[in-house]
Amino acid sequence: MFKPSVIRALLTRYMLLYAKNPMRTFELFFWPLVQLLVWGFVTVYLQTQGSGGFAREISFLIASIILWDALFRSQQGVSISFLEDVWTRNLLNIFAAPVRMTDYIAATFGVGLARVAITAVMLFIVAYLAYHFNFFQLQFGVIAYYANLMLFGWALGIASIALILRWGHGAESLAWALPFMVQPFSCVFYPMSALPQWMRYIALCLPPSHVFEGMRGAIKNGGFDFSHFSIALALNAVYLGLAGWLFSSVLRTARDKGLLVKTSAS
Repeated sequence: MFKPSVIRALLTRYMLLYAKNPMRTFELFFWPLVQLLVWGFVTVYLQTQGSGGFAREISFLIASIILWDALFRSQQGVSISFLEDVWTRNLLNIFAAPVRMTDYIAATFGVGLARVAITAVMLFIVAYLAYHFNFFQLQFGVIAYYANLMLFGWALGIASIALILRWGHGAESLAWALPFMVQPFSCVFYPMSALPQWMRYIALCLPPSHVFEGMRGAIKNGGFDFSHFSIALALNAVYLGLAGWLFSSVLRTARDKGLLVKTSAS
């Protein structure tokens, strides 16, 4: 089903784009660091306003921004890799070459994984040195939370490139906007109980809300909530399936209507 040599070649190309452009590397580190510093100092301030359990529990804000970056970076790995091919007018070469779409998507998943791994190491170190926050206190949850958020980020990334294929350059902003469209419903910085009832119904249908609810519960009470993990995993399977179906449908339409040429040449 997959051709490792093709995936490796595509991954090499995308990684070289970062290696040859210092600004891309700078952007990879700059925004996650700024967000962690801002929310980290907000957390420190709130801790000084409380005591006991509150001072400990409010540290979930630091964990939230670290985990949210995993979702955002994995989504960006897929969508921005596709946009790189659009901007460099390489899209037609990709589709003309003997590259299966499964190989292409797998390569963009690899880019997302690399982006997440690089920023995660930096954020873990900064969080520990600056705020004495040990992310590994979540134990097994570190892997579980990251896996679920990356899966959902990949699903959003596939949906992003499908929409860009269908609507052209006017939809490129969705590569950055789509994750933030779901953020209010994802309960990143507040519990699901803080939402109005109609928003809770949407939140229950999104994997990130279960991940962040589970993370807050782990910091507050200890342990690991397998129910939230299982629900998030099942929902991710649904969203990945829907994203794959959407991409396949749009790709067929794009080929039939010549949208690939329009997107690549504009």
